[in-house]
Amino acid sequence: MNFEQRKLPAEPDVIAPDGSEIRLLSTEMSSGSMVHCTLRPGQVTKPVRHKTVEEMWYCTGGSGTLWRQFEGTVELLTLSEGVSCSIPTGACFQFRADDEAPLEIVIATMPPWPGEDEAEPCGGKWEPSL
Repeated sequence: MNFEQRKLPAEPDVIAPDGSEIRLLSTEMSSGSMVHCTLRPGQVTKPVRHKTVEEMWYCTGGSGTLWRQFEGTVELLTLSEGVSCSIPTGACFQFRADDEAPLEIVIATMPPWPGEDEAEPCGGKWEPSL
């Protein structure tokens, strides 16, 4: 295992299955990975669910709304700087950015993100724009 360090890149490394921009922060640890997610103003992601991973989110900028559904519970959460939340394995979720500024979220994924096949489509709250 080597020490890892990165500077947030200007351009996304990948586009997530939900359509959001992903910039890799830490991918070398065996127990988890960390990325920076950006959703441009007014954008709405595709609704997805993860098959094997769980996530912790921390909003670092902008504002928006997260819709999540898990085991019969449905919730809308206002996302803004300083708000954190979790996405359990198997939860269906979708999020959107308000019109004023990009929504920016640091996401820790456990275990590390295995690849694009990890996310599968599910029903959501809004019409996706991505």
